[in-house]
Amino acid sequence: MTMLPIDDALPDLIAALRACGMAVLQAPPGAGKTTRVPLALLQSGLAPGRILMLEPRRLAARAAAERMAATLGEEPGQTVGYRIRGEAKVSRATRIEVVTEGILTRMLQSDPGLDGIGAVIFDEFHERSLNTDLGLALTLEIRGALRDDLLLVVMSATLDAAPVAALMGDAPLVTSAA
Repeated sequence: MTMLPIDDALPDLIAALRACGMAVLQAPPGAGKTTRVPLALLQSGLAPGRILMLEPRRLAARAAAERMAATLGEEPGQTVGYRIRGEAKVSRATRIEVVTEGILTRMLQSDPGLDGIGAVIFDEFHERSLNTDLGLALTLEIRGALRDDLLLVVMSATLDAAPVAALMGDAPLVTSAA
């Protein structure tokens, strides 16, 4: 597998999650955050349930799932799947599910405890929207009130990460060089 810039930061990210359960990851565009972080989290065994990764757009969600599945030598819907408006490729075997903001909002409404979910990853957090902010607020609330075992990662290329880390109770900030 080709090395990407994010690969050097993955051990620090896993260590931060093991210690605190939350982290903010800042890495430049093209570093590999979207495709490497969910797979590293899966391989670490830290998240006992499914891993949700939030993408701001349907095309990005589908492409991320397809790329991660290809990395594993699989088709989407096996270990890695996606759920977007009007289309889903998931199965009982799916461990990483890439979803759009609206899907996460609906999941939170129908299952406020996010049962069966071990981690939530907010990708491209700098592309803020009402649904993204609501999703983060509700996920933080769930983590604080119901699920202290729920892992939470916020990833961004351009966001000023310090205020987000402070919002998350001084979550560790992990950075990756280009």
